[in-house]
Amino acid sequence: MRITDEYTGHTEPGGDAARRTLDALTVCKLSVGPMDNNTYLLTCKSTGEALLIDAANDPDRISDLIGYDGARANLRTIVTTHRHGDHWQALGAIAGAYGCETAAHPLDAPELPVPPDVLLEHGDTISVGECRLEVIHLRGHTPGSIALLYRDPAGHPHLFTGDSLFPGGVGKTTSAEDFTSLINDVEERVFAQLPDDTWFYPGHGDDSTLGAERGKLGEWRERGW
Repeated sequence: MRITDEYTGHTEPGGDAARRTLDALTVCKLSVGPMDNNTYLLTCKSTGEALLIDAANDPDRISDLIGYDGARANLRTIVTTHRHGDHWQALGAIAGAYGCETAAHPLDAPELPVPPDVLLEHGDTISVGECRLEVIHLRGHTPGSIALLYRDPAGHPHLFTGDSLFPGGVGKTTSAEDFTSLINDVEERVFAQLPDDTWFYPGHGDDSTLGAERGKLGEWRERGW
């Protein structure tokens, strides 16, 4: 697998991975599976410890991303952002192969194929070596959907949103109540708390920034999706 360092936020299904290098952390993005799911490998530059967000599909390609021999990241944790099956098809294979812990929100945990070792609640933190990620519970796409926030001390925030926030709207919901819950959480727990230069990484497709989407919040709420 080729990993390009020209990070734009776009990856092609079945194509190259893209790596973004921050001062303390690298972020590698890979599109896997038939639904263009994004999996993200976060690696602490100081310790070599790594965390995978959504072992969605294609365990062989995810293993290629993790690497081999001296270039292999020390995968310690897999976080599943929510319970939908397209986000955990490779969870059992990767967790078994690397002997790492798995983590998810307790409301979605019962529907995962691997019982989580760690249950993540809103406001918790989880480590990637010397780096810390904050857990944000975004209720609506599923009851236990979570986002992970990395506050880069040398730059802007980085937010991994699963299927709760995309360029152009919030994630799919199945009732008016769930939509209201999700748009409220996205407004109050994300847009009201974080600056415009926050870069966010969704569960499918291209990345965006909060600044590029902020002006559309009223439109999203009015249309109901």
